[in-house]
Amino acid sequence: MWNNILDTGSWQGEIWNKNKSGKEYPEWLTITGLHDSTSSQVHHYIGVFSDITQHKEDEKQIRHLAHYDALTDLPNRTLLDDRIKQSIIFSQRHKDSFAVMFLDLDHFKNVNDSLGHNTGDLMLIEVANRLMTVVREEDTVSRLGGDEYVLLLQETDSAGAAAVAQKINESISAPFILQGSELTISPSIGIAIYPSDGHTPSKLLQAADSAMYQAKDSGRNRFQFFTKELFESANRRLEVGNALRGAINRNELELYYQPQLNINSGSLVGCEALIRWKHPQLGQVSPKEFIPIAEDNGQILSIDQWVLFQATKQIEAWQKQGILDFTVAVNVSANQFHHQDLLMMVREALDEHSISADNLELELTEGLMMDDVEGAITIIDKLHEEGIKLSIDDFGTGYSSLSYLKRFQIDKLKIDQSFVRDITTDPNDASIVDTIVALADKMGLKTIAEGVETKRQQDLLIQIGCNEVQGYLHSKPLPVAEFETFIANLQSV
Repeated sequence: MWNNILDTGSWQGEIWNKNKSGKEYPEWLTITGLHDSTSSQVHHYIGVFSDITQHKEDEKQIRHLAHYDALTDLPNRTLLDDRIKQSIIFSQRHKDSFAVMFLDLDHFKNVNDSLGHNTGDLMLIEVANRLMTVVREEDTVSRLGGDEYVLLLQETDSAGAAAVAQKINESISAPFILQGSELTISPSIGIAIYPSDGHTPSKLLQAADSAMYQAKDSGRNRFQFFTKELFESANRRLEVGNALRGAINRNELELYYQPQLNINSGSLVGCEALIRWKHPQLGQVSPKEFIPIAEDNGQILSIDQWVLFQATKQIEAWQKQGILDFTVAVNVSANQFHHQDLLMMVREALDEHSISADNLELELTEGLMMDDVEGAITIIDKLHEEGIKLSIDDFGTGYSSLSYLKRFQIDKLKIDQSFVRDITTDPNDASIVDTIVALADKMGLKTIAEGVETKRQQDLLIQIGCNEVQGYLHSKPLPVAEFETFIANLQSV
């Protein structure tokens, strides 16, 4: 400081000073020498300073926020990455392993939706506190955002990670008392082990994330280790999800139609519109694979809309050909069913193609309606008022509630193929189908059995009293031209 003053006549910078009470504080100080007017001698020094305590506190807070989560005060992604890098260096030196654990809360959205984000935030803070009590001092608990947490467990193998995951499950699953309400929630956990599952922070996090999603797909409230199969599955999901974007605009989607027949007369009473996708590189992709992916990434809404308008367009074409004396059934996803524009979209599709609501049937699953029963009843009532036929798909596999079933204005129960498959060999399946048919008959509903593949199955269904049948015994799903040929052959018999 003095060298600068003597050389240049001034100095400025940060120093620690003491106030009159003896308390130290940081200040910004500027010192300038005053020279005599007749000589070059400095006769006074002027010092100007300002207390920068608040400025220092602000800097400290900014640095803290750059590395820690604002809500829970846990390390954030930036600090977590740095600590994983340090763990990699340490583990390479000592030939040791460590674990990265990705945790997501099951159905956390329900907490925010029903009790508000304030209660949700309180739960996130309490989850952070519980996680901190489970791990050791040298471990790291971080929050990436939302209800996603990542734990870094130093010098830990798969057995140690499994033990910690079990403790976490027990801790998080214990009831929360938040703002006078007792709440319960469960975690799904994915685990990756260094070095077998990755050599970089991003690879380890990706592996743990993939394992976590597998835990959710396996029923939630559990933990899952990363495997090579999971990696390949995750890559496949990513590949299919990316390829699906733009599939509609590239005209890669097509509707097939599977006939539905009167079980006694064999006459055509309807058909189910089933989506098919053929990609230039991936080839034919099964709906069982790409529909769940579309539901996860939000593309299902545009796909549902395309299916509905494509089906009604085809209904119009058959109407003009004079061969439309049957109903076309279209599946509705949970996303679309609870979307506020469903009724408007159905009306628009019917009006655009000038077809009667009598020719359209919407297939709804039990789980779809049980997510929000009162809301479902409102939607179903409005669709019923429009004259649209409604059926419950996969009946018996979801949350069959007779107290709610009587309130749903539906026309048909669709017996799931899992019951039909062994109906001739398993008395329990036969009893279930018999009960469903009897229930529907008493309530004035029709029944249709799907997945019928043998005449023995159909004969037993006739004996039970089922009304309609659908399956490979009569026809597989067909493209439009082949379906029209099926109709012609059926009429000529």
